Amino acid sequence: MIDLYPLVSPFLKHIDPETAHRLTIRALRTGLVPDQSAPDEQILRIDALGLSFPNPVGLAAGFDKNAEVPDAMLGQGFGFVEIGSVTPLPQYGNPRPRLFRLPEDGAVINRNGFNNEGVEVVTSRLEARSNKRGILGANVGANKDSEDRIADYVTGIQRLAGLSDYITINISSPNTPGLRDLQGKAEMDELLTRCCAARDELAVVDGVRKSLVVKVAPDLDDLGREVIAEAVMTHGIDGLIVSNTTLSRDGLENANKSEVGGMSGIPLFALSTEVLRDMYRLTRGSVILIGAGGIASGADAYAKIRAGASLVQFYTALAYAGPRLVVTIKQELAALLQRDGFSSVADAVGADHT
Repeated sequence: MIDLYPLVSPFLKHIDPETAHRLTIRALRTGLVPDQSAPDEQILRIDALGLSFPNPVGLAAGFDKNAEVPDAMLGQGFGFVEIGSVTPLPQYGNPRPRLFRLPEDGAVINRNGFNNEGVEVVTSRLEARSNKRGILGANVGANKDSEDRIADYVTGIQRLAGLSDYITINISSPNTPGLRDLQGKAEMDELLTRCCAARDELAVVDGVRKSLVVKVAPDLDDLGREVIAEAVMTHGIDGLIVSNTTLSRDGLENANKSEVGGMSGIPLFALSTEVLRDMYRLTRGSVILIGAGGIASGADAYAKIRAGASLVQFYTALAYAGPRLVVTIKQELAALLQRDGFSSVADAVGADHT
């Protein structure tokens, strides 16, 4: 099938970004986007979170909030796909417009506010998957008006753990008021205690212990990083995604930089990688790290891996470069690993710390 993205991208880039995204999802659902999956080079394979990944390059949550196209995105060559964030109840999110391009910066600002169709709809879609072709993560969040936000995360785990390969606890979106407060010491302790208990109860019934991953903000100070590192090690959390979007606007040029929301894309790379490197040090390499934030090339993915990431994720660069970027990143990453004498991704994890 002919790759239509070069033909349609000029049109998509000149319409409202949220509308463009919905058109992209529709094209994926109807099979208009050609499959570009192929066996990955052996050097890219890695075992993490109790799973065997064909390659370490994943699709970050936010692209497929409602689990509409996980298999179509796995068909683009991703080693894993993360759907969500999903809340127990459907919610519209913040008023539109809530998604803004910053093309000169290679960035996007969003203030979506966990807009999604709710866990019932997502559960139904995941149950209906006919071709469970790869590794799927489910990212869970809390409803804006919930009286017990931790209970919302427990609900997400209970409903989605059996339909996914790992669960991400998203406590770092800047677009739900007060959500990042869950990154505090006492709040984290209660959250992780209850979430781990829910996961372990399911493991007794199903006989499968699903990995729990926590997604954190890049805007943490030194104390905040230490609190999270201690909490995840104390509770035996399997992984950390570093990081979500930032409230920082340093170095941005586009006029949309004044919009309220979280910024993702190339300008986030340095900050998110700094936090990633610190988390690897603080956890002494004992927790699987997933590097996210600003990845737009194989060199970016490689830098995250050398800083301590076993896996990486991206989304924003996909909006600018199209699906061929997935294959390009994998090819570039494999070449860099070979250049530096590594026989696998695992051998390069944390290389900058030695």
